Amino acid sequence: MKQFVALARVSSREQEREGFSLEIQEDALRGFADSQGGTIFRLFRIAETASKADERKTFRELLAFTKKHAVELDGLLVYKVDRAARNLFDFVEIERLESEYDVPFICISQPTDNNPAGRMMRRTLANMASFYTEQQSVDVREGLSRRVQEGWFVGLAPYGYKNVRKNGRGVVEIDAEQADNIRRIFHLYAYENHTVDGVVKRINSESRVFRKSQPKFPRSSVHNFLRDRAYIGEIEHKGNWYPGKHEPIIDRSTWDRVQVLMGDQNYQSHTLTYGGEFMRCAHCGKPVTGECKTKKTKSGSKQYVYYRCARYTAKGHPRHRVPERELDTQMLAIFDRMRIDDESVRDWFRTVLASQTRDMQAESLSKRSELQRQSTLLIEQQDRLLNMRLSHEIDEDTYGRKGTELRDRLASIKLQLDAIDRSHDESAELASKVFELSQTLRDKWLTADYDIKRRILEIVCLNCTLDDVTLVPTIRKPFDVLAEGLVSKNSRADRI
Repeated sequence: MKQFVALARVSSREQEREGFSLEIQEDALRGFADSQGGTIFRLFRIAETASKADERKTFRELLAFTKKHAVELDGLLVYKVDRAARNLFDFVEIERLESEYDVPFICISQPTDNNPAGRMMRRTLANMASFYTEQQSVDVREGLSRRVQEGWFVGLAPYGYKNVRKNGRGVVEIDAEQADNIRRIFHLYAYENHTVDGVVKRINSESRVFRKSQPKFPRSSVHNFLRDRAYIGEIEHKGNWYPGKHEPIIDRSTWDRVQVLMGDQNYQSHTLTYGGEFMRCAHCGKPVTGECKTKKTKSGSKQYVYYRCARYTAKGHPRHRVPERELDTQMLAIFDRMRIDDESVRDWFRTVLASQTRDMQAESLSKRSELQRQSTLLIEQQDRLLNMRLSHEIDEDTYGRKGTELRDRLASIKLQLDAIDRSHDESAELASKVFELSQTLRDKWLTADYDIKRRILEIVCLNCTLDDVTLVPTIRKPFDVLAEGLVSKNSRADRI
């Protein structure tokens, strides 16, 4: 009885619908073997769901098996030439089985003689199959590129969105629950002084669900979310970002703040008042970190918070640990210096602030004019870039890279314009509110929780260093004037 090795392959659902399913091929291959008075010694299957790696593995197993049992085999059976190989390199390997190992290559639905004419016919069919595969790949890439340029994702939408079909077309909509999780993650990182580890710990403690199959938020996913531009309405394709038609989840100002913070290394995931790189060591410039110690007392246990430099244990470094209550005392002393008890002096200071505000408004108008000029230039550059792409003067990757750069610059300018527009009308009122806040900082601090204290520190202090056990803040304007005192040591005593 003759013995054959056979290969059945289905590489797309369309081929299965057209009658090339694995079951149909297997039945035809066994029927041919029976008609030749033989049997199939071993059948290799490559399913439609196989990855490229699995497909290559199965094909190499076929070659190795055929070479090993060449003496026992009477032929290699396939349904059609394009079922045997979809590229010329694989077809050459199959032809070598026939020429070097004497295993005939038999296509049961496309029979050819084992002579020069027959081999030329098989090679022609193999060339056509290779061309079809390569052309199909080009068509798919062009289709994906067109879909991206139209503003749609080419695959599954990222976390926070869901794929739906409307009018026979796949579109993307916001998943309300997941989008709320994304907003919370960005808010924690941008405005509540959390690192990635801190965000993961906090959000997992809030009874939020990542996925039904995985309730807890993985750290790697949270980190990727914070870097994913899809949440500001863009789509990634081949390393470039394009404008998308999906609704953004995160506003641009929050996104920009997160990216700035992501550029710096965070050392701790705590939520201590003076932690999270609020302070740096005056001795070495490294961040000052906090640690919480629990000590047992007669009445129970009590927590104490200390702050020290991250290089606290380095040779020659001062080994100071400052209790949080001592830093609180120093901050309260700064707040006390800002307070003005004389009501007439307060009124005078309000008048000076209003005068300075008018000067600032004039300056902001000049700055706004310059930003509008830059915005107009960027829009013109975008138009020129698009025309260059349409005339094929630049390739798609260059267009995508330059387009992303121009969009980012334009978005930054628009943010600055929005800020100027808001501040133009509100600056006088804001200056007054800042002054009134400075007069009540002590009272607010004594009753504030962590989030409020951190916000006060960010409003009042530009940066801060810890010199041994002394807090040395750089106070923001206009608080710096109040903190230094209205009477300068370099001025005459009879005037302010």
